[in-house]
Amino acid sequence: MTNLLCPPSTYPHHSVPLARRYTKEHEWVSVDGAVGTVGISDYAQQALGDVVFVELPEVGKEVEKGSQVAAVESVKAASDIYAPVTGKVVEANEELAKNPTWINESPYEKGWICKIQLSNPAEFETLLNEESYKVHVEESAH
Repeated sequence: MTNLLCPPSTYPHHSVPLARRYTKEHEWVSVDGAVGTVGISDYAQQALGDVVFVELPEVGKEVEKGSQVAAVESVKAASDIYAPVTGKVVEANEELAKNPTWINESPYEKGWICKIQLSNPAEFETLLNEESYKVHVEESAH
């Protein structure tokens, strides 16, 4: 099956699903109503290598856009994960703590980190769309 979003000749190694927004630090958020699901991009998980540990945020924690919300450790490095939006953590992916490799295997599905009740839904629109994120990744790789 051909991925029309990411033609092999221009963007061969990273999938970027539609209906998500991204930070320049490689976090993603998808919004359903006023709740955003947060994770790290396929590019980020590939750069990290095999993830061996995930530190999840506490449910109820208030987070500001750009503040640390979680952390991941891989065989290569430890990395802080930053909130792409402001709000309150309403759910953490507890299964991810038991299965940290889901970030590598399924960064946009099983590998989500937390859900945040958005305080300012307009922040979502200020994040990178799929096309802008692709360009950012390609520029970062050079």
